[in-house]
Amino acid sequence: MTRMEYVVFILIAYLLGSIPSGLIVGKIFYGVDIREHGSGNLGATNAFRTLGIKAGTVVIIADILKGTLATLLPIWFGADLHPLIAGMAAAIGHSFPIFAGFRGGKAVATSGGVLLAYEPVLFLLLVVAFLISLYISKYVSLSSIIVAIIAVIYTFFKGDIPLIIVVLFLAFFVIFRHRANVKRILNKTEPKIKWM
Repeated sequence: MTRMEYVVFILIAYLLGSIPSGLIVGKIFYGVDIREHGSGNLGATNAFRTLGIKAGTVVIIADILKGTLATLLPIWFGADLHPLIAGMAAAIGHSFPIFAGFRGGKAVATSGGVLLAYEPVLFLLLVVAFLISLYISKYVSLSSIIVAIIAVIYTFFKGDIPLIIVVLFLAFFVIFRHRANVKRILNKTEPKIKWM
């Protein structure tokens, strides 16, 4: 596989991640730009808060599938690019989407989609952990950080070096993107969900 082919796969994965699901669903079906409401974020959480459960569900599924499809691309085409590298490019694309002025989401769902393609058992474990944490705390941001930490712990037991490296990167990325949320949780100003 040539360097150019590597670049092409990574670019396609980034562009997949860049598809702004929340923006598309909001504008087409509700006439709303979710960047102008709630947190201003393009992720599923703001879609839930701004557009409601039905739209939020569509957005979160779409965001997960972006990571899954990007990760599966090298496998489907028989490329020797590690699928997790393509998945990582999709997560970066979701957070810094070229189609939405590089203002995207926090890559939680898209990172989950990467794991769904590569390590589905871990994905299911994280979904369960997220829902339990969300039910108890009512904080999406805190639940996202908790599952990022659980993912890191899980991968160390797997012994899959590429998985460890990529999950460490994604977990750090997710936690870093939630740093403002952590401050609001500590100040007790972070909004809790009201629909669970």
